[in-house]
Amino acid sequence: MADSRPIAYLETTFVSYLTSRPSRDLVVAAHQEVTREWWDERRGDYHLITSQLVLSEASAGDPEAAKRRLDALQSVELVAITAGARDLARALLAAHVVPSTAAEDALHIAIAAESGASYLITWNCKHIAHAAMRGSIEDVCRRAGTEPPALCTPLELLEELDDGT
Repeated sequence: MADSRPIAYLETTFVSYLTSRPSRDLVVAAHQEVTREWWDERRGDYHLITSQLVLSEASAGDPEAAKRRLDALQSVELVAITAGARDLARALLAAHVVPSTAAEDALHIAIAAESGASYLITWNCKHIAHAAMRGSIEDVCRRAGTEPPALCTPLELLEELDDGT
């Protein structure tokens, strides 16, 4: 039987917040707690995917922290970075909806879109889940013939669903 759950692409900031030591910064600490709560309570509602780009980013930095990030991702399906995803990332950059300094962020969006993800879950609200950029990102994806994922934080997917679940 096919998996009928919506597909959710986990971007690097998600796994970083999930596995990092509690922050002294109150906002970051709250984001960490929300991420852990989503992981514990909601991850089963989604078919989780990630990419080699996330694995590469997650493996950087402190070796102990990198191990925690990579361990958390072991149960998440790894999807390919296709030529179509690379083309879409270039289109996002060419349209200036993602700045050229954030090429990896454009590629995250493109991989999620090309993989059929319903959601891209991130705490990167500067270049990915940015409300003012969302419509332009969606337009570029659709012009390229790809349905964009909803670009969101775990908090947006933690709220109770309308069906009471």
